[in-house]
Amino acid sequence: MKLSRARAIALVGSALALPQCGKSNAIRIGSKNFSENITVAEIYAAVMEQAGFNVQRHMNLGSTQIAMAAIQRGDIQIYPEYTGTALIDVLHMAPLRNPKAVYDTVKREYQKRFGLTLLNPSPGSNSQGLAVTRAVAQKFNVRTLSQCAAAAPLLRLAAVPEFVARADALPGLQKFYGGFKFKSVRTFDIGLQYEALTQGDADVATAFTTDALIAADDLYVLQDDRSFWPAYNIAPVIRLDLLKVHPEDIPGTLNRVSEGLTDIALRRLNVEVDINKRDPTDVASEFIY
Repeated sequence: MKLSRARAIALVGSALALPQCGKSNAIRIGSKNFSENITVAEIYAAVMEQAGFNVQRHMNLGSTQIAMAAIQRGDIQIYPEYTGTALIDVLHMAPLRNPKAVYDTVKREYQKRFGLTLLNPSPGSNSQGLAVTRAVAQKFNVRTLSQCAAAAPLLRLAAVPEFVARADALPGLQKFYGGFKFKSVRTFDIGLQYEALTQGDADVATAFTTDALIAADDLYVLQDDRSFWPAYNIAPVIRLDLLKVHPEDIPGTLNRVSEGLTDIALRRLNVEVDINKRDPTDVASEFIY
């Protein structure tokens, strides 16, 4: 299933002719090159097959730029994208904090610029966050970022290095919420901040909100009660020419999938793939049945 980078670039560079996409023709579904995106794309493929479509899988293509080039050329026709990524990294627009505004802007601009559109977004959002253990949440009464901002002088932060410098991370939190002057701040390689938290060497850790270790370690993600971080909901990106051929059955099929992709569901999927080392195809099949 996995493609080498050279093969992915070769695929992007080949202009495949689009079929008359009836159910007897294969619909080409792709993904980017990390496990959550691959697993969601496998879920798309599985439900499309369940609905009677033939599917060709082009998983693990590469970066956002490679996936976008592939779908614009027609090498793939559907892939899962994050609304915040589409807004900031593809469209190069300023962040928006309202999830609906992000989605509506991306959908409009994708139609105008690329001949693509987005189907319904997931409720789950793989955004930045801060996580605590259940014990810390109870001891310090911290369940929101506002509460954490106030309690920060009592708390030790375990962060990935970029979090202490980026404008959309700790400096931004301090400016937007006020407070967030932690008792101490230590930086760790990505993933090791969770180990510091669970071993009691920190009280708060930086996170991405669908990380597998949040579920595996039974951590609590603090609510972004003033919507500081942009939304990164997952939505199927689809070519308009394919949607024109299947205006009802493809949206109906994939929109039902998106409804079930909550933060909790995504974390559980990521645990199966990243922690339990299971094949995304098997995990996807179990998710839809």
